[in-house]
Amino acid sequence: MNRIIIALLATLAFATQAQAGIDESINAFTAPIAQFVGTVVFFKISVAGAQLPLVVLWLVIGAVFFTIYMGFINLRGFKHAIELVRGDYADPNNSGEVSHFQALATAVSGTVGIGNIGGVAIAVTIGGAGATFWLIVAGFLGMSTKFVECTLGVKYRTENPDGSVSGGPMYYLRKGFEERGMPGFGKFMGTFYAVGIFIGALGIGNMFQSNQAYVQLNTVAGGALDGYGWLVGLILAGVVFAVIIGGIKSIARVTEKVVPFMAIFYCFFAIIVILLNFSSLPMAVSNIFTGAFTGEGVAGGALGALIIGFQRAVFSNEAGIGSASIAHAAVRTKEPVTEGYVSLLEPFIDTIVICTITALVIGTSQVADPNFAGDATGVAMTSAAFERHMSWFPVPLAFAALLFAFSTMISWSYYGLKGWTYLFGEGQMGQTVYKVIFCAFVALGCIVQLGPILDISDALVFLICVPNILGLYFLAPIVRAEMEAYKAKLETGEIRKFA
Repeated sequence: MNRIIIALLATLAFATQAQAGIDESINAFTAPIAQFVGTVVFFKISVAGAQLPLVVLWLVIGAVFFTIYMGFINLRGFKHAIELVRGDYADPNNSGEVSHFQALATAVSGTVGIGNIGGVAIAVTIGGAGATFWLIVAGFLGMSTKFVECTLGVKYRTENPDGSVSGGPMYYLRKGFEERGMPGFGKFMGTFYAVGIFIGALGIGNMFQSNQAYVQLNTVAGGALDGYGWLVGLILAGVVFAVIIGGIKSIARVTEKVVPFMAIFYCFFAIIVILLNFSSLPMAVSNIFTGAFTGEGVAGGALGALIIGFQRAVFSNEAGIGSASIAHAAVRTKEPVTEGYVSLLEPFIDTIVICTITALVIGTSQVADPNFAGDATGVAMTSAAFERHMSWFPVPLAFAALLFAFSTMISWSYYGLKGWTYLFGEGQMGQTVYKVIFCAFVALGCIVQLGPILDISDALVFLICVPNILGLYFLAPIVRAEMEAYKAKLETGEIRKFA
């Protein structure tokens, strides 16, 4: 343990001493790479004046296909998903590491982040109020994608000798294609995904989150934390390390408490603001539906609003990225499809509930005062909407942002860990090395400003959706067969309630 702490301190000391020069050198070197990677991954085509990223189209087409192919499981399976999360069918003798609720909380904590506060504001600014409607539609469709990938996460998981579980796209891509006589292709796809999720975990799932948490805290403190990023980073890294060192069980114990609290905390204040703007609510809702189909003032009209709404949704709930299936693979169950049902709730909570509430806070504020935010965008715009009625709200908003960032980091630490162990083995020493590296990057996020590095990480996270969605198409018949067999067992009483 002392060696770990010394290694972390040494990394921080090095970063602090050479921050400015290293920042500039790394940014100058990686900027062209980031631009190239971003251009390839987020390649856009012009459609009726709107710019459509092909990666978003790839995700949305997949979501539409899985919704239809699975018989609108996002509607039919919702009630049963609630029953599973409540523990109605939880058999304590099943293999696995966490409960259905803990797996859901861990996965939700990985998606509910800064984007739910600031990303929605950007979407509404660019795509107009109508983007909210398409955000909800995309969230609804994404529920089906989650169902497929999380069922496969459990179906093809590997149970290790020590009782731990490893699963996710790396495993179902390799094993699934191997079953279809393409072992070489499956191995390549699994390795490619593992590399992408590992790098993404260090960047967008780590450094970006800690950086934004520090920025919010410093803003509330009036700049009093200028020059103390290293201290905030060290504290945050220490807290994260204390949680992730215990593995998925430790992470799940934290997320099952933090996620409900932070969601209720944020939504409580948001609903208060909406109620205080109640007279503006009918117009705000009307603007959402009108803007969705007319796209007034939006580049590309209604199509532009649709693109922005879909883009925000897939960036927020990560349906099709496959990351959530890594957390769900650790659940205690012998029926893979049960975790598919549970995962339906993720896009519902993240996108349909939290993102929509944020959009209504902004929308009602805009109706009441079109200039309420001035030139503010992102988190600052959302904060301004709250401040209209609560001048003190930047403090609890910063607290909410800190919780969102913290929960995202601990969940993504597990995603990155499983990418690491897939590549380098399940040895405990190797896992500890990874966790030290991860926490060092938590601290670095508060110290250095490596924009291009984060851009590369962001691009890689969405690049891995290409092999993931491709694998889901190939393996969808297996998921549907699992679903039909499970439904038959429910009907015959072979699967019964335990609670």
